[in-house]
Amino acid sequence: MATRKARIIAVVNEKGGVGKTVTVINLGAGLSLEGKDVLVVDMDPQFNATRGLGVSLGQDSPSVYDVIKLPEPVPARSAIVKTAWEHLDLLPSHVDLSGVEVELVNEPGRENRLKEALTPVLDLYDFIVVDTPPSLSILTVNVLAFASEILVPCQTQPYAYSALDELLETISIIKEEMNPDIRILGVLATFFDQRTRVSNKILESLRRDGRFQDKLFKTVIRINTTVAESAYYGKPVVFFRPSSTGAADYLALTEEILS
Repeated sequence: MATRKARIIAVVNEKGGVGKTVTVINLGAGLSLEGKDVLVVDMDPQFNATRGLGVSLGQDSPSVYDVIKLPEPVPARSAIVKTAWEHLDLLPSHVDLSGVEVELVNEPGRENRLKEALTPVLDLYDFIVVDTPPSLSILTVNVLAFASEILVPCQTQPYAYSALDELLETISIIKEEMNPDIRILGVLATFFDQRTRVSNKILESLRRDGRFQDKLFKTVIRINTTVAESAYYGKPVVFFRPSSTGAADYLALTEEILS
């Protein structure tokens, strides 16, 4: 029997507010609904993915910080927690993660700390979906050195679209110098409001952009207040309100990725 090895999807954008965390949470949940074993890794010190999956760490509970810190890191299996939903696990984050940049500054191989920590659990999961901070930090570099695929959420607003140039340059550098096998899985249009001219224009620009001809997801994540509401209650929208527009969009994204 062949040993499975997880597909590692990093959800990345150096701009904040584009829907990274809700995409991580709801893609993970959507995949779990399809019977896939999923690990969500929260690599953002703001730990919104952790809260969005209803997890509150105890004072002495290990987090992803403890898994990648030096010296004496904690084994990943000891820090991974079960969520309230079958097939969906979490490697939670903690505010301490914000200090990693300084702590690892002189450590050789610091960009591979996450890869080294999670390699032993790759055969436990079908998918590992990783949330990233809204900046190019050592945390983001660790994620890109580890991942096999990148999902890029792009808010359908002018500033978010123009910020893609810088992100693509970063990915190119990572591919050349660190992780030659990494590839862009797709660009995902988020916060789409069909009532506004600017949202429609940006979506059309994404569709006509030669860089994304075969990389733009057909699925579009429409603006939906239920998604924000579900995050407040610590539940993915696909479980919080399955009949909502937000749930329908993220389930469509899940199907597109699986196909």
